[in-house]
Amino acid sequence: MSIFGKPNEPSIGQGVRCLVVDDFEPMRKVTINQLRQLGVEHIQSAKNGAEALRTLKNHPFDVVLSDWNMPVMSGIELLQAMRADEKLFAIPFILITAEAERRKVEEAIAYGISSMLLKPYTSNKLAIRLENALAWKPRKPGCMAPGQFLDDGVDTSVPRASRAAQPVAPPEDARLTILIVDDTQDNLLLLSHLFKGEYRVRLAQTGAKALELATSDNPPDLVLLDVMMPHMDGFEVAKAMRQHPNAQAVPIIFVTAMVSADARLKGLDLGAVDYITKPIDPETLKLRVRNFMRYVQLRRDLQAEYDSMVEGAQLREDVERITRHDLKAPLAGVLGLVQAIVEDDSIGRRQVEQLRLVEESVMQVLNMVNLSSELYKIETGRFVLRAAPVRIGELLRRIAEMDRVTFAEKGLSISVDTDVPVGAEMPAALGDVTLCYSAFQNLLKNACEAAPASSKISVRLFDESPLRIVIRNSGAVPMAIRDRFFDKFVTLGKPSGTGLGTYSAKLLIEAQQGSIGLSVSDDSNTTEVSVLLPRETDLG
Repeated sequence: MSIFGKPNEPSIGQGVRCLVVDDFEPMRKVTINQLRQLGVEHIQSAKNGAEALRTLKNHPFDVVLSDWNMPVMSGIELLQAMRADEKLFAIPFILITAEAERRKVEEAIAYGISSMLLKPYTSNKLAIRLENALAWKPRKPGCMAPGQFLDDGVDTSVPRASRAAQPVAPPEDARLTILIVDDTQDNLLLLSHLFKGEYRVRLAQTGAKALELATSDNPPDLVLLDVMMPHMDGFEVAKAMRQHPNAQAVPIIFVTAMVSADARLKGLDLGAVDYITKPIDPETLKLRVRNFMRYVQLRRDLQAEYDSMVEGAQLREDVERITRHDLKAPLAGVLGLVQAIVEDDSIGRRQVEQLRLVEESVMQVLNMVNLSSELYKIETGRFVLRAAPVRIGELLRRIAEMDRVTFAEKGLSISVDTDVPVGAEMPAALGDVTLCYSAFQNLLKNACEAAPASSKISVRLFDESPLRIVIRNSGAVPMAIRDRFFDKFVTLGKPSGTGLGTYSAKLLIEAQQGSIGLSVSDDSNTTEVSVLLPRETDLG
């Protein structure tokens, strides 16, 4: 059973807490009224993203409904801030907008919207998106160490489509709707017969009835409106419609016997898209109506397209989560078994070398699994660092040992040294072990690939605050790419190079509040990459 009940009688369960964010006060009030009609009792509002963020940090909410374009802090900026906050990242977020540019919609989806609602919208449309948003399940923020797999409280063996509440089914007759308003019965019959084969037709013989239908939860897609009617004329109906969010964007075509220029100007000034005088030419009227209905259908198609884009992104996220969940546990088991065998003194040197190759391969796969999500979250501002001590010296030695095996045919000499006195405790970085492993693996691999055969590569750890790690290799970075060394897809002289190694290393280091730099010496023909990382003693 849907939490909203019947399609035409939406009712959301009590206890849902909503935050409405919009800089336009009338729109805030209308949205709040619509939510109350759905049974939502706990509602607060904010006039921009900054105010909303302060409210979110002081009060619990189950869902946020936010306009896109706002001063001070836009809806997208609010979404980014929430997805980067460990306490707020899981709150469903409905973005309300009149935007129709696909690139911007894709950007919003990348930042993690739960649902999207195109203006103008009705209470029923809001109910459907609200239900879907409340069924939305985010990925947990932060990083995962090798062997640690995701557990967000969701059964990952069940696809999202099966877990999420199903949208309210659309009515059987999904045709666009025309409301015909005229106080003369014969005119109503004439126009209804003209359009009933192509559109759903609703009739109103008074201005009051027309306004009631136009501002309902299911407003028409187009209104054909007579002007001269008793009690409430067409101009009054149009003015009232333009003041109501459910009807303010509904196209109006005046169909009237008033032929004066002043009447035409008044009608257009009230927001009519056309002004047709009687007696009408049926074929001309049908063409004009069809033209405006194309626009209405476009908006409807856009909403359906954006719904599909959001759902597709969420399903892809589920597939990635299931894949990581299913892959990481057995890989971590293999890694632990290999490392245990390597420590066995009865194993020969040749076997140890082979096991190290297995270990390296497993670590590389784990690295790719982890980075598939972490880099994406870093790039889109959704990453949350959970800093912990990282024994950086041990990590560097492990990477160097594996690279010696990998690049054995080049005859490289790879050393890892530190200025820590013998017997003293090795310093620890304050960061994430997975991100550190990935970053230094990429940097050292890059150095090994660039270094000439039989040359030396040195890795030095300096006991400073912050910790400083310097990787030095023979071979100067070509002048053509020095200024873009850490940019995405920049590579030169490597047939199989992707240009992502140093780029990802820079992102991973900076995500841990560190920094990275390049130093090249043409005189000595050497390249140095220096990394600074917070150390454990910097905690607090």
